[in-house]
Amino acid sequence: MRTKVQNRKNKKIMGRSPIENHADLRIGVVEFIAPDDIKVQLDLEAPDGIAANAGVPREFPRINSYVLIPNEGGHIVCQVEWINIERSSFPKRKGYQDYGLIDLPFPMRKMKVAPLGILKINAQEEFKFQRGVHSFPSIGSPVLIPTDLQLKSIVESGSNRRVYIGNSPLTANAEVRIDPDRLFGRHLAVLGNTGSGKSCTVAGIIQWSLEATEQGDNANSRFIILDPNGEYAKVFGNKAKILKVGGKDENCLEVPLWLWNSEEWRAFTQAKPGAQLPLLKRALRAMRNEELEFHVDPNLKAKKFVGIILQATVASENRGEPFQGFPHNKNFTERLIIWLNSLESFVLENDQLLNPLIERIRGLIDEHRDEQQNGWINYSEYTIVEIDDLIVEMRHSYTNLGGGENELYPKNEDLPIPFEGDVFLSYLEALAQETGNEQYLEFLIARIRTLLGDSRMDSIIGDETEKELDKWLDRYLGNAVTKSITIIDLSLVPAEIVHVTTSVISRIVFEALQRYRKLNKKVLPSVLVMEEAHSFITRYNDNTDGNTSSICTKAFEKIAREGRKFGLGLVLSSQRPSELSPTVLSQCNSYILHRISNDRDQELVGRLLPDNFRGLLRELPSLPSQKAVLLGWASELPILMKVRDLPFKNRPQSDDPDFWDVWTRKDLKGEKVIREVDWKKISDDWQERN
Repeated sequence: MRTKVQNRKNKKIMGRSPIENHADLRIGVVEFIAPDDIKVQLDLEAPDGIAANAGVPREFPRINSYVLIPNEGGHIVCQVEWINIERSSFPKRKGYQDYGLIDLPFPMRKMKVAPLGILKINAQEEFKFQRGVHSFPSIGSPVLIPTDLQLKSIVESGSNRRVYIGNSPLTANAEVRIDPDRLFGRHLAVLGNTGSGKSCTVAGIIQWSLEATEQGDNANSRFIILDPNGEYAKVFGNKAKILKVGGKDENCLEVPLWLWNSEEWRAFTQAKPGAQLPLLKRALRAMRNEELEFHVDPNLKAKKFVGIILQATVASENRGEPFQGFPHNKNFTERLIIWLNSLESFVLENDQLLNPLIERIRGLIDEHRDEQQNGWINYSEYTIVEIDDLIVEMRHSYTNLGGGENELYPKNEDLPIPFEGDVFLSYLEALAQETGNEQYLEFLIARIRTLLGDSRMDSIIGDETEKELDKWLDRYLGNAVTKSITIIDLSLVPAEIVHVTTSVISRIVFEALQRYRKLNKKVLPSVLVMEEAHSFITRYNDNTDGNTSSICTKAFEKIAREGRKFGLGLVLSSQRPSELSPTVLSQCNSYILHRISNDRDQELVGRLLPDNFRGLLRELPSLPSQKAVLLGWASELPILMKVRDLPFKNRPQSDDPDFWDVWTRKDLKGEKVIREVDWKKISDDWQERN
């Protein structure tokens, strides 16, 4: 036992604090100090198995547990990284027997701790933890074992801790709560081996977040879960909308072709940048601008042409080209001659729709193109008034032909404007013949023909899918009436289009929220959850850039970089973090780490933490199911926690196969386990639904 003199000395060192009457909390002294490394020599009387001096019996010393070092600002909170026994001379202090000339070896216990922050006390004598250390202790400072109250104050620190997700076994079973704004707003990654509890953690966080709102079905929440294995169908009961291949009516997964942008079309068709890609984009622009009718309606064709020359004239005037002398006036005159020939070639029922414009252009040409006797042609300069009058006449003709101001500028090939897949294919074939590029477009057209002819994909991308963008968004993103949990079952999506389908859904959701903020000046908070993220957000290099996998990854990289600004949070779940895109993983500010045994994955995860927290990650290979490490923006400090229990009915369907129960035809309770096999039923469903 420590002497009374020592006890009084310890009280003096600790100063006035709620623990000033607990001198027995001391376990050692500081013997070495560095900014991220403090070594402690444990007292001889410090407990070596169970500590009973902290209010309740507690295991001590223990890796990753907490200790306190008093200083003028409160108490420095440190985490134990390692514990060691060093051989030293037998202590010869007052009160100990001197064994004479023989210097006997004596084991001294030491440990290394990493400073995390400061535990302060306010006027109400309540502990408050603050991350970061600005004043380090000195050599000889006492090291204390914290009480239960102090441990809970450390773990339960922070504001807006609205969602309860687990307990910390190392800190008196304190509740681990998080702020959903921090957790979802700056992206979350849930990483761990198969069977470590990732899916249950993701499902639990969603359910516990909704429960914490106390709004029930009136909660205005949005979760879009991309589910590659069909695990989440039963998690939320009838509270979630499940979209899957072959579903009926509103439950059918539909990602129509007209939602695809030019990059997604390029990735699927493998269009080369030489001749294929420009013609593919030209065909997409034609679909967006409904140009097919121009071949049968001369008025529409004339309207489009007048719109084009109107834009070109306005652009020339803005650049000042017709007024800058030779060669600009010459070039503009020659351009007028070409336009005149084209306008005169249109055969309209009412010639007066174009005649005034034709006469205006012919008059300008005659006035500014004077052919001399020696064969030279003189091109005079144009005045601003002449160009303005020409633009007015062009606008008048464009309006008479049925054109509106919103139609003047052609629509981009990436706009989500509906078109028919068969019509697109026919137009592309005609375009190939018109340009003489049949041999270059043969493979591309064959890919599109195969896509349209595959019955497995028909229900997803076919012409019978949704044709209105607002209704599609309402199905996938929901509205403001009730909470929206949309589970997108990708398990039966053909492998040829699964990455494109995932890319289109995530991109459209992101761009819809971008436009929501643009129009409403506020964001619409939504969460996009990606299960098995390593299969869809993979690393890529220049050699793989342009395929469907890299296109999918790029969509998520953009969400990871910019989603927070538009209210879109990202939740990733993966068993192979080393295969994830570094860009996406680096943008995740919060992590929940389950058991990770692969050395490459451990090495990557280790880079997420500063060196003084590496000790916590050493437990990852041995973590049991349901145990995890919470770290990052959502937590004031890294915490080893036990995730809350999730009722069996609310767990994703990702349990390990019950081989033994099926083999023996009974479970542990002695109840019969029968798995009937009807391959006829399966084959019929397979052949009908493909």
